[in-house]
Amino acid sequence: MRTTEEVLILAREIAGAWDWATEVTQPEVNRLDVQLRNPADLVAIVTALRVKRLGYLAAITGLDLGVEAGELEALYHFCVGAAVITLRIKLNRGETAVASLSELIPSAEPFERELREMYGVNITGLVAPDYLYLPDDWPTGVFPMRQDFDAQVLLSENGKR
Repeated sequence: MRTTEEVLILAREIAGAWDWATEVTQPEVNRLDVQLRNPADLVAIVTALRVKRLGYLAAITGLDLGVEAGELEALYHFCVGAAVITLRIKLNRGETAVASLSELIPSAEPFERELREMYGVNITGLVAPDYLYLPDDWPTGVFPMRQDFDAQVLLSENGKR
């Protein structure tokens, strides 16, 4: 079993080897954050992490950086022992698209579906695009985890949900 330090050193080497990362930081002793330059590189770097057995996909989370920033961020958290490797992808708020990992990691699909319906991130290659949490009649283009979501407007337009 590798130590946390060995895992993070190897992950840092992978991130730097193909020029995928715009920035690699270590915010805590057991964490490595890798900011990807291009969303199209996600599948390749995840494949490299899996080949080196650098953890399992623990979660995919989203962040809305705000209307003013014009960006969302998708975070892919991989864990092995105490080490946490987070792949971060900034996405244009109006043109969000990232490839599905479900062919590599079948358990990624529920996380990807949640990211799609809560933040509006287009997951290309998603096997089951149905809603996971929201009702089937949820309005198109309304994403409840975005900062500009207004539940009052939704209620007044559609009646009480």
